[in-house]
Amino acid sequence: MKLAKSLFLGSVAGLAAVAGAQAADLPAKKAAAVEYVRVCSTYGAGFFYIPGTETCLRVGGRVRAEFRYVEPLDRLENAIGFRARGRIQLDARTATAYGLLRTFVRFEITRDTGVYSGPIAGSVSNTPNVDQAFIQFGGLTAGRVVSFYDNSDLPTGHFGTLRFSDAPNVNLFAYTFSFGNGFSATISAEEGRYTGNNIVGTAVFAQAGQTMPDLVGNLKYAGTWGTAQLSGALHQLRSDNLVAYAPGVFDYPDTELGWSVSFQGSLNLPALGAGDAAWLAVSYADGALGYLGWGSSVTVGSIRQSVVDAYIGADGDIHTGQGWSVAGGLRHYWTPTIRQNVFGSWARVEYDNVAPLAFPAGLGVGVDFNEWRAGTNVIWSPVAGLDLGVEVLYANIDPRGPNPINSTNDIWEGRIRVQRDF
Repeated sequence: MKLAKSLFLGSVAGLAAVAGAQAADLPAKKAAAVEYVRVCSTYGAGFFYIPGTETCLRVGGRVRAEFRYVEPLDRLENAIGFRARGRIQLDARTATAYGLLRTFVRFEITRDTGVYSGPIAGSVSNTPNVDQAFIQFGGLTAGRVVSFYDNSDLPTGHFGTLRFSDAPNVNLFAYTFSFGNGFSATISAEEGRYTGNNIVGTAVFAQAGQTMPDLVGNLKYAGTWGTAQLSGALHQLRSDNLVAYAPGVFDYPDTELGWSVSFQGSLNLPALGAGDAAWLAVSYADGALGYLGWGSSVTVGSIRQSVVDAYIGADGDIHTGQGWSVAGGLRHYWTPTIRQNVFGSWARVEYDNVAPLAFPAGLGVGVDFNEWRAGTNVIWSPVAGLDLGVEVLYANIDPRGPNPINSTNDIWEGRIRVQRDF
């Protein structure tokens, strides 16, 4: 029995040794490397390294919900409206031997109803938008980004629209020179900003094909006390109006350049309260009224004023509209989570050398006018990135000519906003 047991155990040991030797001869299978996401702290919170690269990426976005009330003028007009806006954005940054390489893209889709979409009941609009898409490489910026005419660091804080150039996004090619100690300068070729130059059925100003971009430059300082920026822009005025300068003599007016200059600055006020700040924007434009924040027209109450950069004067040449814009405000934190913004703007547009009948009645064009707006809001941020706010705004327009009979030249509106940034 002992002999049989010894033979059995010896056989098992021998088989194990043979099997082990054969297994050692087989190729070993290498375990796959586990790629963990690494935090990238170089550019601030929220960035992580794209696996297998040295590029840092941040994924962010925004959801905004608004309700708006606008004082109606008659029974046909909407008094209320809703807005829902969704935003997704990606920010990719890579350190290179030539400086920072940054790629940024932001997409938005907005759903508007009621007063946001139009005055007629049932108005609805869905608007997809490439809000920003740009590349920065060293001092170069190319793509769609905030215009370099504007100081994007202003703590404006308003929900509505004041009358000044409030950092619109435009397509551009720009180069920024950094001098250190907070100073920089930028030159930029940007898409043109146009007001209502082409009014159907009139000889006001028929815009000809564009042959040059708007040229923008700025000098900026950003420091611990605040920011200051001086900027200017040149805007092409090229007419397609065929003008009779003499019997049988027709020609196109010579191309002109409109221009605009602006100062925009902010001042931190820690003595008043942590996070408190004031801001100011002052601009003048001659033939480039888009840089004052004007579109093709403005409507306040029942008065509609069209705005034009240029027009054909009584002498058959191009003449320009001129204007001023002044805007400013104050941000105050009542508590670390409750802040209030108080803001206002005043603007004036005027024309001279207006040809008879160049501005037909009913269009509200060719009439000098003033417009001012004032408002305030209160915002509660119970958690980081979440804003719950309410705003009220008053607007008034004053044409420097006879108002239409029974016209209303001022209006009140209010908004409620819930917004989450992440």
